[in-house]
Amino acid sequence: MATITEDFLKDKIHVIRGVQVMLDCDLAEIYGYETRYFNRQVNNNLSRFDNDFRFQLSESEFSNLMCKNYTSRWGGTRKLPYAFTEQGIYMLMTVLKGDLAVQQSKALIRLFKQMKDYILLRQNMLPSSELRALSIQTQNNADEIRQIKQKMVTRDDLPLIIKDFTDKTIRKDFLFYNGQTVEADVAYAEIYASAKKCIDIIDNYIGLKTLVLLKSVQSSVKVTIFSDNASRSLHRSEFADFQREYPNVDISLKVTGGIYHDRYIIIDHNTKDEAIYHCGGSSKDGGKRITSITKVSDVMLYQNIIDDLQDNPPLLLGSQN
Repeated sequence: MATITEDFLKDKIHVIRGVQVMLDCDLAEIYGYETRYFNRQVNNNLSRFDNDFRFQLSESEFSNLMCKNYTSRWGGTRKLPYAFTEQGIYMLMTVLKGDLAVQQSKALIRLFKQMKDYILLRQNMLPSSELRALSIQTQNNADEIRQIKQKMVTRDDLPLIIKDFTDKTIRKDFLFYNGQTVEADVAYAEIYASAKKCIDIIDNYIGLKTLVLLKSVQSSVKVTIFSDNASRSLHRSEFADFQREYPNVDISLKVTGGIYHDRYIIIDHNTKDEAIYHCGGSSKDGGKRITSITKVSDVMLYQNIIDDLQDNPPLLLGSQN
């Protein structure tokens, strides 16, 4: 059994086909199996591992890994290795039973839970195109993992994970919302999901995550982001990539004109269902510092300034340096 540390894992997470993966031999080592027996356990439950959970490397993909000192891990007749995506790694918990499996699964879950932060905080270490692909993909993975957790994890396993996630030494992205401590991404998703007609976001500090949090907005909802992009964190290429990835999300960008300090989310402006949320921090940094999202009690106070915003000119994004 391998002890899962950052040093142990730093060479065991690869980007293949645009997603983060771990190889069967490394996962077998983590779980205390020989690789062939590890894969046998997976094959016995193959219906749980779709192609976006587990796939076999091609010859060219394997050749690229060989330059990372993986040559000695496979003999000349060995089959090409299998790669497990984040969802596939989580699914292993429903297949590999016992205390050791739960212990190792929790360690891996913690790693991938922090991966979004790792990527966003270390943008200068990755090529821009790879960064955008990874950021969008890891957000997708987080949403899909939540769905898997609801459907697949056994009653015996789930309390162990929940208990582990209360460990104060583990960094999580939480904020205060509606009087409760809520995971930041969940809070934003809940607010955006309530929109039926439109979403107006006022935030002078936007980034790729600002867009990614909007990826599940209903196609009938028009989104307008009002921002002066003060930190220059969002670039033309990132916005274009997002639009290609999620053509169903109708997003336009306009300037705020330098007169806004606070951040707001306005849901269904000028309808009977209008709601306004005051946000203590930018959504691109959601939960990284102590912050709150508070629903405004009197929306009438804001009507004129929100109406005035609608006539503002488009926000022109710069290129990435």
